[in-house]
Amino acid sequence: MIEREWEKKLEPLTVRISTAVRITGLSRSRIYELIQSGDLETAKVGRATLIQYQSLKKLTQS
Repeated sequence: MIEREWEKKLEPLTVRISTAVRITGLSRSRIYELIQSGDLETAKVGRATLIQYQSLKKLTQS
């Protein structure tokens, strides 16, 4: 598959909880605590809970 230069710069809009755990190093239960406290913004699509990627970035940059 050919990847264009501009495609390398794209960030996802949302990530699944399992991806958030993997990229942050936080535990699954800690991610859920952050969701409950409002520190992470989420969206529900069907049964899937998606975390807003920008919210995850803000959390890890603070």
